[in-house]
Amino acid sequence: MTATAQLDIDIATQTVEPSTKSTLRTAIAGVTGYAGAELARLLLSHPRLKNTPPMLLGRAGADASAAPVTLTSLHPQLSHLPHADELTLVPFDFEALAREKIDILFLATPHDEARSWAPVALKHGIRVIDLSAAWRLQEDANRAIYKLTDPDPAIGAALQREAVYGSPELHGPQIKTARLVANPGCYATSIILALAPLVRANVLDLDRGIISDSKSGVSGAGKSPTANTHFMHAADNLSVYAPFGHRHTGEMLEQLSLDNSQFQFTPHLLPIPRGIMSTVYAKLSQPSTTAAVQEIFDTFYADAPMVRVRTSPMLPEIQHVVRSSFCDIGFQLAPDKQRLLVVSCLDNLLKGAASQAVQNMNLMAGFHEADGLQ
Repeated sequence: MTATAQLDIDIATQTVEPSTKSTLRTAIAGVTGYAGAELARLLLSHPRLKNTPPMLLGRAGADASAAPVTLTSLHPQLSHLPHADELTLVPFDFEALAREKIDILFLATPHDEARSWAPVALKHGIRVIDLSAAWRLQEDANRAIYKLTDPDPAIGAALQREAVYGSPELHGPQIKTARLVANPGCYATSIILALAPLVRANVLDLDRGIISDSKSGVSGAGKSPTANTHFMHAADNLSVYAPFGHRHTGEMLEQLSLDNSQFQFTPHLLPIPRGIMSTVYAKLSQPSTTAAVQEIFDTFYADAPMVRVRTSPMLPEIQHVVRSSFCDIGFQLAPDKQRLLVVSCLDNLLKGAASQAVQNMNLMAGFHEADGLQ
């Protein structure tokens, strides 16, 4: 059976208990990309998966008789990790996944493929962590930017309602029992984590609006080069793009319960390979103190192992988080006690993609949330 086969599935909302198996079997579709490579690295090094390397999936319907593509030919930097030198890509086939007793399938694929494949995986009893934007958005107006279609609209709508937004810091209990987890976007992660404690504490003057000035390294645009991400354009340059229509904006609005009139997100392209810094400007509804704001952040993230809150006035930098699985957050309060600046930094390929996906897997499998990430 091919990955595009349409199956009649039970569209009722379902959840499952965290796995209690002694071994967990995983598979990755989309290992050729930057995030896919980081995902493979993390799974190969994961202390709970020493004897169960991930199954690596190539194109659906690929010629099985063709010369095998090895993981280390795609990503030589992974050589000598456990099992890495022996792994090859196999054609994407759901029957093969079932035979291998795969528990969790990571989809690091284009959005339309993830939208088509997730329902089939669930039919086979395989839980899904989707790194694309196929299942992140509940509101039609926000999802429209991706131009997604469903083979069966009724099934797609039901699974959309079931999908859990994969921010462990916001939705950890729901992620544990979810069948379908929608891994957040990289920009969205940096800004949601910067603002969620303040929004939930109801201390912001939303009528004055929030501005997020965010900057990302070039890898955030994916592996395929474009005119704007080509070295000759990006090097020694800093540029704004999509100031009023970036596709991650809908995630931020939905997760923070904001509307467009309350939030301005302006992304910039940095001439560095990886990393995101979001500088967020907001105003408190009432004058406050640095100690009170510090307590809001410290309390909100007290049990969040992958978020590090700086003690004001310290602010994070991209160098502090690059090639790590952390999101670092810091803030400063203006002398007027109401204007607030929050800085959030993360590695877009890790906390913004692959390591957040592994963090979600840990929750779904009943492991410690930070296993394999610190």
